[in-house]
Amino acid sequence: MKLYDMIQGAIDISVEKGEAAGVGVLVYKDGSEVLFAAGGNADMEKGRKISRDTIYRMYSMSKPITGAAAIILASEGAIDLAADVSEYLPEFTVQNTRENGVLRPVKRRMTVKDLLNMTSGVAYPGDDDTAGMRSGAIFAEMDRRLYTDSPVTTREFSEMMGRNELQFDPGSRFRYGAGADILGALIERVSGMSFGDYLGSRLFEPLGMEDTGFYVPEDKQDRLSRVYEYSEEGLRENRTNHLGLRYMRDIPPAFESGGAGLCSTLEDYAKFGTMLLADGEYKGRQVMTKAAVRYFTHGGIEAEQRRDLWKGWDWMKGYGYGNLMRVCEDESLTTLFSSEGEYGWDGWLGTFFSNEPRHGITFLLGVQQIDMSKTGALTRRIKNMIMSELT
Repeated sequence: MKLYDMIQGAIDISVEKGEAAGVGVLVYKDGSEVLFAAGGNADMEKGRKISRDTIYRMYSMSKPITGAAAIILASEGAIDLAADVSEYLPEFTVQNTRENGVLRPVKRRMTVKDLLNMTSGVAYPGDDDTAGMRSGAIFAEMDRRLYTDSPVTTREFSEMMGRNELQFDPGSRFRYGAGADILGALIERVSGMSFGDYLGSRLFEPLGMEDTGFYVPEDKQDRLSRVYEYSEEGLRENRTNHLGLRYMRDIPPAFESGGAGLCSTLEDYAKFGTMLLADGEYKGRQVMTKAAVRYFTHGGIEAEQRRDLWKGWDWMKGYGYGNLMRVCEDESLTTLFSSEGEYGWDGWLGTFFSNEPRHGITFLLGVQQIDMSKTGALTRRIKNMIMSELT
């Protein structure tokens, strides 16, 4: 098959050049698998190859699943997207931000929709403002307690962040932050279940996503890919904890991170993607309502916020953002072959998800590589090949 040969060749060249330890690609069209291609190693030391059942740390590809869970609850009337977050999480009753270095109350209260659109002001760690520095201190505290008898829980994380100031007035700007993790705590509060149990009951079990969760059980640990980084000596494993998450994901975590915590296989994630393209249906079961899917897969940020998005990621020109996903709005500006309405997201270690509703295509790429500069270029090349051959 021409497309398979093109993609397999691109993967093989990337691995041979030392750009990635191993890469997997899975493509569906109209609900049926078109190809699976893989090359390189999931574990270089043991010589274990990337395979169909390789488990990847999804990091920010956890966000679309968190967004879908929130929209399911909204479709059932359990969450009001326009409501003040403090109605569900009282730790956000006091909301302040800084203006000219002076702390003041926010001009507009943070809504649930702000968490979904990254317009909340809830900060990721950073050193360019007080909110980011204090967020960094919170994540550092999580790392200090990660292997102790009292690790930070999902709800405790929300309480810690609720005491932090916001980076800006909610709704005034776009800035990538920890809002998806706050949504995890909010979903716990509304559902009366742990975040992981809720995802299991409403998404993972109905979709048959048996290899997806916040940890990797002992009998599946040998399928979890190692993480690699570039060095002068070549690729080397980086056994790093990151964003309050254990490297090996070997025990059920106290902190179930809606922004970064899920592990999954490409096949499992494809079930989620193809369900969305089928208007929420999977094997005869309506997992999400059609209206929920329609709302979930459309962008939601305003023009000024979109410019913030583009300033942060130049390759995102042409895209908007909403419900924890990018959405293609102007394909003439993109550096990817994308059609209007394409949506998805990627992860810190290079995992990538794309749905093309106009063409019925789901594209997934798996890799575990710190510094996405080289694997990002591979992803773009493969995405363009897929669109050229299947549309």
